[in-house]
Amino acid sequence: MNIPQIQIEITRGRIGLRIDKPVQTIEQPRAIIHQEQLAAVLEMSSTPAKLSIDTTEARADLDLKSVFKRIEEYAQLGKQGVMEGIARRAEEGQQLLRIENGGNMIKELAIKNSTPSPNPIGIRFVGDRSKVNMSFQPGILSIEATPQKPRFDVTVQAPVHHYEPGKVTGFIEEWPSIQIDVKG
Repeated sequence: MNIPQIQIEITRGRIGLRIDKPVQTIEQPRAIIHQEQLAAVLEMSSTPAKLSIDTTEARADLDLKSVFKRIEEYAQLGKQGVMEGIARRAEEGQQLLRIENGGNMIKELAIKNSTPSPNPIGIRFVGDRSKVNMSFQPGILSIEATPQKPRFDVTVQAPVHHYEPGKVTGFIEEWPSIQIDVKG
């Protein structure tokens, strides 16, 4: 006996997916920075140095004397010359008073007064550097610098964000099916 057979053939359905990926872009623009650095405050004060050179005595050795010094010396020389002249004349007067003691006093005085005494001959070195008086007072320099803080002005830029969402679309690639056959 033949028994009829049922033959069932099943085909499974397949679902396909179409995926569009999302697109995202993020861009961060640079911040805008304005920076300013002010110059430091600089304060300077100074006391000048002082150099004193006194060459009065050294110049006097070189016979380069001031007018006041020359007047003083010539006044002294004149006074001394007058006193010597007075003394010489007084002495000559005393000698002439004693003319009775003999001798030819007038002739001797005439010879003595007519021939001047010879000037001394000699070498003289001038310009002694030790007679130059110097004094130095150093100057003072004071510098004060006050730094200034820098100034910053920062503007932050917002990020630029662009997003396109993705899509998932389903579709049936193969429809399910059932086939039933009876054999027999």
